[in-house]
Amino acid sequence: MDYQNNDFDSPWKEAIELYFESFMAFFFPAIHSQTDWFMGYEFLNKELEKIVRDAALGRRYADQLVKVFLKDGAEKWLLIHIEIQGYAEKTFAKRMYIYNYRIFDRYDADVVSLAVLTDDRASSCPNVYERSNFGCELTFRFPVVKISSFSQDWKGLEKSQNPFSKVVMAHLKAIETKDGRERKNWKFQLVRLLYEQNFSRQDILELFRFIDWLLVLPEELEAEFMQDFSHFEEERKMRYVTSVERMGIKKGLQQGLQQGIQQGLQQGLQQGIQQGLQQGIQEGIQAGIRQRLQEARESVIEVLEIRFGVIPEDIARLVNTVEVTETLRSLRRQAMLCKDLDTFREMLDRARGKGD
Repeated sequence: MDYQNNDFDSPWKEAIELYFESFMAFFFPAIHSQTDWFMGYEFLNKELEKIVRDAALGRRYADQLVKVFLKDGAEKWLLIHIEIQGYAEKTFAKRMYIYNYRIFDRYDADVVSLAVLTDDRASSCPNVYERSNFGCELTFRFPVVKISSFSQDWKGLEKSQNPFSKVVMAHLKAIETKDGRERKNWKFQLVRLLYEQNFSRQDILELFRFIDWLLVLPEELEAEFMQDFSHFEEERKMRYVTSVERMGIKKGLQQGLQQGIQQGLQQGLQQGIQQGLQQGIQEGIQAGIRQRLQEARESVIEVLEIRFGVIPEDIARLVNTVEVTETLRSLRRQAMLCKDLDTFREMLDRARGKGD
């Protein structure tokens, strides 16, 4: 149906970033209990992209790579690779293994690969990759949680205060509901539950966004939902910014635009257009210059990193102070040709002297 939204990976990835500790407590409590949350955690998304970059894979996945610290008293850290799998893929277990060893190879650290499978295929739960040749055997097994299994404990989900209980409820209903009106009713019930369980304003806004993303409705039913939900908020005297107000904002912008055009025509619209164009052109030119400079600086540093690995901080800092595009182009050529970093540093000093 045209009101269904099958792009489930993106909202899941965002929800994990917002509520990572709650995610671990809900889906992987054993790991959560061994993690020192006071030490914090760090998402390594850029590092993950470098590791799993593979044109043959075609699409992007809702993977997360997170560095956490354990409760062993030392500064030992653990990398957790999270896989949100919302569609059929025969090579899933193999890909989990490939990602695992690539992460281990890069960081030389313990890697725990975790999978949350969000599809509705009850029989599919791949959690092992194996191969064997002439006595050489490999078995890679990883923890898997199946979202569909939570449908058997709906009452438990309703009572839970963990944000991911509501995330799971929304996802289950997104899969189960085919009739638009039934989906509208469930959408209202799930959002109302957030208020009834006294979630914070920020949590309600974030979780509503997730529910709204998954439980997409036809235009007419969405209008009905917005009206019902607006009445609900008025009764509770909680006018939070939700999709209800998005419709009002859209209407307000349209009305304001029409009024503004009429007023502008009466008060000298032409003069305002000319001033706006001139200011916009100047700002655009300056922004373009700044962007080209930054891209040129990054290009110099990238060449150095490719040739010499990690470069000293002072060289990167000096490159980022160069304000002349032609100088940066020259430095990029020198970065390609110089025999070592000391030679490049001398060239950089001379180039900056000329530029000054």
